[in-house]
Amino acid sequence: MDYEEEVEVDQNFPLFSRKTKPTTRKPVPVPTENPKHLVKETNSTPTPNHISFSNLGLAEWAIQTCNELGMKNPTPVQHHCIPRILSGQDVLGLAQTGSGKTAAFALPILHRLAEDPYGVSCLVVTPTRELAFQLAEQFRALGSCLNLRCAVVVGGMDMISQTKTLMQRPHVVIATPGRIKVLIEQNPDIPPVFSRTKFLVLDEADRVLDVGFEEELRVIFQCLPKNRQTLLFSATMTSNLQTLLELSANKAYFYEAYEGFKTVESLKQQYIFIPKNVKDVYLRYILSKIKDIGVRSAIIFVSTCRSCQLLGLLLEELEIDAAALHSYKSQSLRLSALHKFKSGQVAILVATDVASRGLDIPTVDLVINYDIPRYPQDYVHRVGRTARAGRGGLAVSFITQNDVDLIHEIEAVLGKQLEKFECKENEVLEDITKVYKAKRVASMKMMDDGFEEKAESRKAQKLKMQHEREGRNKKQKRERVAKDIED
Repeated sequence: MDYEEEVEVDQNFPLFSRKTKPTTRKPVPVPTENPKHLVKETNSTPTPNHISFSNLGLAEWAIQTCNELGMKNPTPVQHHCIPRILSGQDVLGLAQTGSGKTAAFALPILHRLAEDPYGVSCLVVTPTRELAFQLAEQFRALGSCLNLRCAVVVGGMDMISQTKTLMQRPHVVIATPGRIKVLIEQNPDIPPVFSRTKFLVLDEADRVLDVGFEEELRVIFQCLPKNRQTLLFSATMTSNLQTLLELSANKAYFYEAYEGFKTVESLKQQYIFIPKNVKDVYLRYILSKIKDIGVRSAIIFVSTCRSCQLLGLLLEELEIDAAALHSYKSQSLRLSALHKFKSGQVAILVATDVASRGLDIPTVDLVINYDIPRYPQDYVHRVGRTARAGRGGLAVSFITQNDVDLIHEIEAVLGKQLEKFECKENEVLEDITKVYKAKRVASMKMMDDGFEEKAESRKAQKLKMQHEREGRNKKQKRERVAKDIED
């Protein structure tokens, strides 16, 4: 997208105010007057077979853990980033979805933690609750021999128990920006918990550094020590990431497996061009064939919470077992839906983009874009839920007349055209009456459940919070201006 955006920050928030083009700008060349400040490497070459985790400088227990988890050789992002993190550098790692980015930062962090297991060694900030819980599972697996204490701090959970957990100073804290900000601001005992933190990780960094999280990050940065290491990992690059790297307090290293956006070669990407009113009919047809085409499980991405809820109820009426995951659900229901899907109790997950980032579920062989995302990077993250760690996968996008420009933009960014998904229209439309009837029943159920009232209440609450945030931002800006005048 060629739009410009003004980002205003202060010295406690390591971005500077300037106009940027978030999705098209290439990384800035290293300044000649300080060539060692920023080391950049672009390399997608597979790790040579003779390179193992023992060549990266990791402790013997970490190498043994990797072997036990079936991690025989490091992936390129692990091969390039682990030694740099161990050497004390700030690192930005940009690599495809499913390329092992979590282990690329978790292993060196745990290596350092084992040498000095005191206090909160690492704070990981991630954009979604579901990803926070998955990261915790991965940290616990990689640190299984360390008696690792790992805390997840996300919205929708009891704040008193979260505060107590933080006061016990776990080794690793994994948090969403909003909840950790609230805990830091409401309890003066919480900021000192992070006074010795050695690592700050922004996972899915391009999303975390979105302007919407500026206030939260400002609060987080202020309670962390200045000499920490900052590690940024993502599958998509924005100029915010580049800017943060340029202002790194430490010697910085930027590894990218590619420039721009990229999907893995083992992913087959197809489309179906259809009228909007038969999307559900085509969806039912594809889902009825998943066993025939060898698909173990599938994720269906939609654009709104309302569509997600309705589609979940529709599939239920059509006797297709599915779980629905969206932000209007309570945290317990969100975790329950994800657990059912990950454990194989249901083979289909209907989700908004809360499930598009980072979730690693090996059985996902199919991703369906029921609604086309507005931005190419969101497409990259969605289809990245399949074809992970070298496995194959299929992504099918439903394209209506209104989506043509969006899909052309996605194809232009990816540098490839989607293939046509072949199916016989008369065969697909055989069940059109059945699907239409089921949708009417699903719509009535959703109305009876009071979904619309809940949605309106949620919107009003969100709007109120947004106004409060804008008010606080204006007040803070006035205070900073007044302070600058005094100085």
